Amino acid sequence: MASSTDDGADRDSEIRLWKEEKWWIARDMGTGVTTQGESRSDALENLDEAVALHRGEIGREPTDEELRELGIDPGENATGDTEPPDVLE
Repeated sequence: MASSTDDGADRDSEIRLWKEEKWWIARDMGTGVTTQGESRSDALENLDEAVALHRGEIGREPTDEELRELGIDPGENATGDTEPPDVLE
């Protein structure tokens, strides 16, 4: 079942929400960010946070100390490829 209140106006973003077994899945179509939650509201709250992280609106870079605690040499740490691996496309 689908529902729309489309009045023909352009939208900045579209969100899709569906249920798979016990999880609700939420995807922001503009960014491609996808999250899940045990309820619809949990999935949407998680999506809000994930999209904000994706856009750099919240969050921060790890400190050198935090990297060392995880066994990562800060001098060798680099941002990875921002594109998902082929198997995820």
